[in-house]
Amino acid sequence: MINNLLPVVGSVLLWAAACQAAAVPDGRVVGGVDAAKAQFPHQVSLRNRGSHSCGGSIISRNYVLTAAHCVVYEDANNNVQVYPPSQISVRVGSNDRFSGGVLHNIVQIVAHEEYGDFLNDVAVMRVETPFIYSESVQPIALPTQNTPGGVDVVISGWGRIRHGGDLPRYLQWNTLKSLSLDECEESIGWGEPAGICLMHEADNGACNGDSGGPAHYNGELVGVAGFVVGGCGNIYPDGYARVHYHVDWIKAHTDVV
Repeated sequence: MINNLLPVVGSVLLWAAACQAAAVPDGRVVGGVDAAKAQFPHQVSLRNRGSHSCGGSIISRNYVLTAAHCVVYEDANNNVQVYPPSQISVRVGSNDRFSGGVLHNIVQIVAHEEYGDFLNDVAVMRVETPFIYSESVQPIALPTQNTPGGVDVVISGWGRIRHGGDLPRYLQWNTLKSLSLDECEESIGWGEPAGICLMHEADNGACNGDSGGPAHYNGELVGVAGFVVGGCGNIYPDGYARVHYHVDWIKAHTDVV
């Protein structure tokens, strides 16, 4: 069973998993370790009504990239709506989920118009005041080439430390292995050009709260955390949106050139 990594706030992303018709994806990083200060200066904590719900990545002074399922909900008529920007903020420049760094309000959210069935799970958010870059606050570059299979990819986030477990206070990270499209198709039936599968040993990988967070390779942002299969830390690969596939869409909706 595929489960969105959804925000820890619960119902929103769990809704996304429950109402998809296809196999349903489940986002601390399971098996991870504490990040060093400023190790991931692009990492943000996406806050929904003040509480951590997802991750995201700084891609310019004004924009954050996250997962679409982190910023949408289903209304009473079963229509997908984007959260009011006033409900969302991001904490940057801190490994501590509770304090430090700087909080930025969000004034605009754009979710991919073709998000659905675990594909095109990307969204961009514009902050009210530009980020001030420092050692602990930096953008991460979008990929200049497609991510090959068989390479080490680093993930980070404040997701649950195990399936159904607690959230960590401090940012975690882990190293996973990218799969080719054929390998992903064979493993979980998701050999989609818009996605990238990241393989790991049991008791490792992404979990609830990591959704929308970064996967990077060669200093570039190559994935956006989307879902896990069979519960966090299972033997199956985790599903991420492939950033290279979405570069043109991202540039069209931000100030990234």
